[in-house]
Amino acid sequence: MSDLKNGTPSDSSVEVALPRNITRHIANDIRDSILNGELKIGERLSTEEELAEHYGVSGPTIREVLKRLSAQHLVRSKRGPGGGTFVNRPSFEQARENMVGIMMLLSSLGSFSLVDIAEFRHDTGLICLRYAVQRRTDDDLQALEKVLIQQEDASISDVDFCAADVSFHQAIVAATGNGVYSFFLQGLLEVLIPPANMVMFKFRDRMLICGFHRRILMAIYSRNIRGAEDAFGELMDYLRTKYAEAQDWRFNTDANNSSKA
Repeated sequence: MSDLKNGTPSDSSVEVALPRNITRHIANDIRDSILNGELKIGERLSTEEELAEHYGVSGPTIREVLKRLSAQHLVRSKRGPGGGTFVNRPSFEQARENMVGIMMLLSSLGSFSLVDIAEFRHDTGLICLRYAVQRRTDDDLQALEKVLIQQEDASISDVDFCAADVSFHQAIVAATGNGVYSFFLQGLLEVLIPPANMVMFKFRDRMLICGFHRRILMAIYSRNIRGAEDAFGELMDYLRTKYAEAQDWRFNTDANNSSKA
């Protein structure tokens, strides 16, 4: 797609039959050229008029394409002399936002069961704990303590308790010192923990959960891998039990409502 940059349209315009969702088709085409390196970071795309001519579509369609790419942080616009639309280098935070958005959509559609979430949290949690115990710093311990104190406050709302719950486990991930874990898991925890908490908040004991968290923190502090694993394992066993109780309650409630209808 070298013909799409620096204002040099070519004769190789799209000649195949256009799909119904032409906006997505064109956006994906340009996106692929960015991801495979054909369009370089900082490179300027052709003008809207040139892109419209190349793809055989209207100006408004190209503007919608660029909006879509901008929302994915793949391109950025610059006004004034030397301006235009340029290939962007997404920051880690922007890339994480994209991933979290997709995961939130899938989660809202029911793509992940509570069993799936519990298994994922259990397996990744144990891996992170092993690294956190070995690599944690004083700053990591302070971050964990600060969040746990917030969570132990009996006066906070269920929403704030859930937020503190997410932050506690994100702090464990941060303590691993592993950039890949931090990138993927800190965002995923924002998506996966709240739905489960929303389902079972009527059945859980908040102070009991805080007790498990306190044991995990003390094990990380003393660099006790076995203690951290045991406390985390007991926490996940407890949550699985509460997940099951919540699902049974919801099933019975739905059944009763259906019988009354």
